[in-house]
Amino acid sequence: MKKLLSVLALLAAFTAPAWATPQTVTLSVPGMTCAACPFTVKQALGKVNGVSRADVSYEKKQAVVSFDDAKTSIQAVIKATADAGFPSTAKQ
Repeated sequence: MKKLLSVLALLAAFTAPAWATPQTVTLSVPGMTCAACPFTVKQALGKVNGVSRADVSYEKKQAVVSFDDAKTSIQAVIKATADAGFPSTAKQ
């Protein structure tokens, strides 16, 4: 019985990450008005559980965000920028 439980636990450990799908979204952040704004946006995105990377560009007025869709969503990422004072929308 212990052996069976060990095998099942090991199997679950290897298959669980397959359920999560890494996602990347590009957000339009038109409210960035100075070169310091991206720091605030990046900090806000970094606080979202599941966000693994955020590249924010003042020149392009956008943020490219990579996240784990099992832990967060595009809506949560958009909400984080809005809560920091920089409303955003997902680019198509």
